[in-house]
Amino acid sequence: MGTALARIQDVLVGERYDAARRKIWETFRALLHRPLGAVGLAIIVLFLFIAIFAPFIAGPVPQYSPPVNLGPRNSGPFPGFPLGTDQTGRSNFALLMYGARISLIVGLAASAVATVAGTLVGILAGYYGGFTDKSLSWFTNFFLVIPWLPFVLVVATLIREIPNEVLQIPPEERGFIGTIISISLVSWPTTARVVRAKVLSVKTLGYVQRARAIGAGDRHIMVRHIAPVLLPLIFANVILTVSSAIWTESFLAFFGLSDPSQPSWGSMIESSWRAGDFLIGRYWAFLPPGICITALVLAFTMLSRELEELLNPKLKQR
Repeated sequence: MGTALARIQDVLVGERYDAARRKIWETFRALLHRPLGAVGLAIIVLFLFIAIFAPFIAGPVPQYSPPVNLGPRNSGPFPGFPLGTDQTGRSNFALLMYGARISLIVGLAASAVATVAGTLVGILAGYYGGFTDKSLSWFTNFFLVIPWLPFVLVVATLIREIPNEVLQIPPEERGFIGTIISISLVSWPTTARVVRAKVLSVKTLGYVQRARAIGAGDRHIMVRHIAPVLLPLIFANVILTVSSAIWTESFLAFFGLSDPSQPSWGSMIESSWRAGDFLIGRYWAFLPPGICITALVLAFTMLSRELEELLNPKLKQR
């Protein structure tokens, strides 16, 4: 009898995961028929293409030693350098193309870390309730009320200053890893709150109660019965988190807290600012990275807005 019930449960769980995957796929298809969603997807695909094929579009990464892809310093646009060069002779066009990689990698990595952490906290708080819920909710609210801009600046700075004996990370990689960690710390609480609210409603459903009645453990219920229902919600939240992560990465790069060895849009604007390009009107140095940051953040924002309306029918009536 127990074996038969277990088999039935496995079949039902498989059906729920299949239903969640179908819903995500149907939502993705529906996005293509909505103007904002289609435009947002097109912009994201364009930047993904640029990030992947940057070596073929702009040549090798500009560097000093050995000198590669360099030209005269502080030059305006000319053949081979359509956006001119910076104060060190690097091609602004090549830096712009390779900057797409850093923005997307940091945005997706920080969003993934924040989503995993927020989902775990939200599921535990919503499922167990009581003292666990109060403790985790207090912990979540603590991070929610912290001013996030000063917080990410402090965290990124501290990671760079930790001695090598304590943090076994090469100094040249700390800016990159510190950016991901600092963005994740300010992004996971929103996911936790959304997931907790969903779990509170799901755990009272009949099939969850039946699984508990036949002796299913808490871990089994959370992984096999509650998690499938959360997949579409988590998918939408990942998209929303990426946009804020990309903007925050550019913000940190502007303050010199990212990896200086990796070209990024924020570091391009910071370099242009130090060179005084804003004052003398060298728009080709600072305007393109600003447009790219705005376009990519706006694309993910449009996509997340359309996802919210598709997954929450009540928003369509407003």
